This record gives sequence, C-alpha cells and structure tokens, in this order.
Amino acid sequence: MPYFSTYDPSDEAAALALIARIDARSTHHDVSHRGVRMRWRRFGSDAGGHPPLVLLHGGHGSWMHWLRNVEALSATRSLWLPDLPGFHDSGTPPAPAAGQGPLEPLLEIMGATLDELVGAGTPIDLGGFSFGGFVAARFALRRPDVRRLALVGSGGHASVRRMTVEMINWRAAEDRDQERAALLHNLAALMLHDKAAIDPLAFAIHDISCHGTRLRSKEVSLAGGLQEALDAFAGPILLLWGEHDVTADARPLLASLLDDRPRREGAVIDGAGHWAQFERAAEVNGKLSAFLG
Repeated sequence: MPYFSTYDPSDEAAALALIARIDARSTHHDVSHRGVRMRWRRFGSDAGGHPPLVLLHGGHGSWMHWLRNVEALSATRSLWLPDLPGFHDSGTPPAPAAGQGPLEPLLEIMGATLDELVGAGTPIDLGGFSFGGFVAARFALRRPDVRRLALVGSGGHASVRRMTVEMINWRAAEDRDQERAALLHNLAALMLHDKAAIDPLAFAIHDISCHGTRLRSKEVSLAGGLQEALDAFAGPILLLWGEHDVTADARPLLASLLDDRPRREGAVIDGAGHWAQFERAAEVNGKLSAFLG
C-alpha cells in the first residue's frame, strides 16, 4: 500500500513558483553535440576566483535535485547544473555503439558541451548525487582537469541496499490522483526519510523530473564500478551518505571506501535519507563548501 492515499495539492502552485524564481536566477545554455542538445544552467559568477563547480543530478532527476543548494554553493563561484542527456530539458542520447559501455554516449556529450561552455582544460570541481555520483566519478577519469570530487549518496557501489518497501509504477496510474499517490509513495520509499520532508516542493521536483526521464539509469547504478573509479582518481574526494539512505548501508560502506586513504574524507548525514542535500540542505551545503574551499 502507498504511504499516501491523499495529498493536498493546494501548495503545489507555490512550489512551482519557487522553482521558477530560482530558475530565473540562472542563465540557460543549450549546446549540441552530434545532434543531441544538452541544457546547462549557470548560477553565480567566476568573480570569486574559484573553479567552476559542476553538480550532476540523480536518476529520475534533473537540475532541481540541487534546488536547495543553489544559493549557498553559487555565492562565490559559478555553479553549473545540467540536465543530463535523457533527462528533463536535454535531448536523448543515442544507444551505445558496439563495444561501448552504457554511459559512453552520455559522457561524450557532457564532456563536449562542458568544454564549449567553460573551455577545454579549465579546472573544475565536480560533484554528483546518486546515479549522478557514479557519472561524476566516471567523468573525472575522462577530464584531466577535475580538481576535487564530491559525491552524495552515490550509485555504483554494488554493495547491500536497504530497500524494504516496493516502489509503485506511477506510469501505470489510471488518473492523476493515482499517479500523484504513487509518486508520493516513491518519495517516501526511496528518497526521503522524514515524512515531513515530503512537502509540495519535494513533490513538484520529483513529479517534473520523473515525467522528463527517458534514460534508464538503475541498471548502471546497480552494476558497480564506483570503487574502481575512485581508486583511479588522484584528487581529493568527499563522500556523503544519509544515515537512512535505503540505497546503501551508509556507515560500513563509507568506512570501506575511506579505509585510511589519505585523500578521501566523508560523513554520514544524521537524519537524512537518500536525497540528503534536500532533506538536510544546510548540513550538506556546509560540508560541500568546506571541502571545495
């Protein structure tokens, strides 16, 4: 049974207005590579002298996965939030060619369009959430000028998950009320620990992002490869997981990934679920800002 059988949509208009106000602070950049358009949003400026910060969203996500982090993280630098190919406002990547891994078309498009925007060889800091964490770790091995890598609830670890509640296929809903109930259920089952955090803003972000998803990311996240990518990256790494993240057993996983490696640090965010940078935004913003300098 879903966690929520009813939901008061009266505040959804206010949530959409807030998203629009934050979006209006950005400049939109549509760049195409091999016929696939990728939408990038830029917040802040380079006046502070810090490298640009690029943050990648999770599966069934969009740039809005970082909505509650925009103001803090763009205060002293430019912040670039893309919709990855296959998500929200970006085009759909082609299928991998024979012999290519499943992420190769996405990584190629992302790399080419980012170079056009910030310049090839420009140092950047890079972060990602969930599926986007694994994408970031892989991308950092392709682009030699990634200075620091920060991952929140990253996929790709191939360790135990703590899912205890089945997800509901919202696409099979018979009407909008049934669809809304399924999406709310999935927010509670996967994304957020505190039911009070499932507010109209969280719902609006999840609703819009799910409807804009055209790329299947779950199989990529579950297949593993995160440890190998982190081992191959030479720069400093920050690893964050929510205490109640159902996609991982946070404390033992973090301990195994840190394992006295001198250029790595990490923390478990108390009280947070998988979407920690939304549910505990102030704490995550503080840790990211301190790490990125």
